[in-house]
Amino acid sequence: MAERIDLEALRRLSLHERASLVRLEDFARVPPAGATISEFLDALPHGLAGDVLRRLAARIREAAAAGRTVALALGGHIVKTGVVPYLLDLIDRGIVKALCLHGATAIHDAEIALAGKTSEDVAAGLKDGSFGMARETFELMNRAYREGAEGGLGRALGRILQEEKAPHRHASLMAAGFRRGLPVTVHLTIGADVVHVHPGLDAAAMGRSTYADFLRVTEVVAGLEGGVWLNVGSAVVLPEVFLKALAVARNLKGLPRRFATANLDMLMHYRTRVNVVERPGGEGFQLLGHHELLIPLLHAAVTRP
Repeated sequence: MAERIDLEALRRLSLHERASLVRLEDFARVPPAGATISEFLDALPHGLAGDVLRRLAARIREAAAAGRTVALALGGHIVKTGVVPYLLDLIDRGIVKALCLHGATAIHDAEIALAGKTSEDVAAGLKDGSFGMARETFELMNRAYREGAEGGLGRALGRILQEEKAPHRHASLMAAGFRRGLPVTVHLTIGADVVHVHPGLDAAAMGRSTYADFLRVTEVVAGLEGGVWLNVGSAVVLPEVFLKALAVARNLKGLPRRFATANLDMLMHYRTRVNVVERPGGEGFQLLGHHELLIPLLHAAVTRP
């Protein structure tokens, strides 16, 4: 039987006694002129994304202080939005200890290192058949497929860019990962990258090199106990790679069990929400917004004094 409602009590209900979800003390405080970044962050509203940002940053800081793994899984748009310097700084500080990329991310990062520019006009290139035909990009990637067949594609790309002194290697995530000795893995979808259209493609080496990186990323995931996995800007490929790597890691080692995951992207997607934030069973965070705003904010929150 349904519980009876006391209508007289409802009529006498005071706003001051009623439970409320929003309180004045949770409102933002406008920081003073010349405020520090810590004062700015502390002044953000409490609740919703403001608290998610602060809690995620605290989780990353705790993991880094304890020497645990903080891994970045990055989609290609991350390079194109120009936020790589923030990520390079997290690598240089020793906070980020692993990089996981897909093919587009690797190509954009390599082109920045080689030429200081990337991201062609797809519509224009499709009209005249020039889309994806840049010679230097294909030659570098095809060489890395062959040289990474045993040690992995990410390491091969980082080593080539660093050791052969790519003009803008200082701006490359893969070169930075190689310099720091970090695991850098690249996970390809056959037919999805521009270099796959070239007739000289060594498809066998391509498959071996990216599979070597899958084996390597399972080791990264197995070492996430107490750490953080951040999926940033990959809606499908890297969330799927992460889920399979997690399955292998738990099947072989029973780990990780206690770790955090986060998804940062411009839109809500099924795989990022389910595969990254919900299914792993740890503490999950989700922040939606433009990368060129979210990444600087997260960097500031992580590196604040």
